[in-house]
Amino acid sequence: MINLIIDGGIARVTLNRPDKLNSFTSAMHEELQQVFATVESDNRVRVLTITGAGRAFCAGQDLSDPIPGGDLGHPVKTYYSPLIRRIRKLPIPVIAMVNGVAAGAGANLAFACDLVIAAKSASFIQSFAKLGLIPDTGGTWILPRVAGTPRALGLALLGDKLPAQQAADWGLIWKCVEDGDLPSTVHAIEDQLVNSGPLGLAKTKEAIWDANLKTLDEALDLEGDIMRELGYTSDFAEGVAAFKEKRAPRFTGT
Repeated sequence: MINLIIDGGIARVTLNRPDKLNSFTSAMHEELQQVFATVESDNRVRVLTITGAGRAFCAGQDLSDPIPGGDLGHPVKTYYSPLIRRIRKLPIPVIAMVNGVAAGAGANLAFACDLVIAAKSASFIQSFAKLGLIPDTGGTWILPRVAGTPRALGLALLGDKLPAQQAADWGLIWKCVEDGDLPSTVHAIEDQLVNSGPLGLAKTKEAIWDANLKTLDEALDLEGDIMRELGYTSDFAEGVAAFKEKRAPRFTGT
């Protein structure tokens, strides 16, 4: 139900239940945890892309999958929350390649990624209100930060479908492209990232995601600390040398 391909420093994860719009089951979550463990342990991986098979990215939780004791908090605490924490803590860029509908937990999984590129036919739906629930999978934290409070409340309270182009216009995602251009667009971004300095990318991801939790003074101090640390790396020396020699840098992550 989860496919993983690692090639040339790029890990591509495909949610593979197309007949069920890639909605999550407990078994699917268990497989995904194993996939993330593999990615985390492979030092060659510099970029992770998540997508869905068929006509959907992910329709969220499969409500026909048995929930232990009827406790809805169980899948949230056992699967969804750890998944978002793993994505946030991964020291590599994570791309969501949204090929179709992303609903509920599927939408917030996409928004939790570092870069979201969506096909024009894709859409995002906060479907929780229609079930008498609240946005999970980090939705209550992520939505106000990427959309702003008024739009976050509108999306969460009304559960209206948000077309991919509107999501891009609102700044919720990085880019919306024609359906046929989605794979090539994502592959070009993967190639760009895999050839960038991995230490710098990791620290950039860390600093920007944590910025909302810091004051300006704290952020400025962190920038200084990170720049000092990166300034002593071989990657920085290689970047400067490549710039002076007008060639592509060869970063090693050291």
